[in-house]
Amino acid sequence: MTTSKTPASDPIDPKLIRKLADILKETELTEIEVEQGDLKIRVARQLTAAASVSYVPAPVAAPVAAPVAAVSAAEAAPAAAPASVAADAIKSPMVGTAYLSPQPGAAAFIKIGDRVKQGQTLLIIEAMKTMNPIPSPREGVVAQILVSDAQPVEFGEPLVVFE
Repeated sequence: MTTSKTPASDPIDPKLIRKLADILKETELTEIEVEQGDLKIRVARQLTAAASVSYVPAPVAAPVAAPVAAVSAAEAAPAAAPASVAADAIKSPMVGTAYLSPQPGAAAFIKIGDRVKQGQTLLIIEAMKTMNPIPSPREGVVAQILVSDAQPVEFGEPLVVFE
């Protein structure tokens, strides 16, 4: 009789909860809910991206400034360009690493002079081990690409300028 009361008094299956947590990790979801009869289980995880975004730019700014000064001639022109076109540029929606092609050795998503359509992938930003395609918010012709491949980028940093 004791064995029949235990499942009724504790209907939560720890294995099911662990399995749901594993699904969250594998699929990058933030929450999952399962309903079995009268039992409803919701497993959620809290993302700390907002904390990362507010903290990461300050430390990244100092190391990025040193290589710019050391390389000077090669980096001076691209560093000056974003200030003058920042208002019209497509900006980074997150902190991460920008990649100009879908994989190493592959052709770049865009080149200067390419005509792009709204929604077309311009580049990828890797953030927290997740590849995030950055779509074009409008149609246009690529006038400048302000980042290089595998370059760290900050939130709001200009990436691409259209004519």
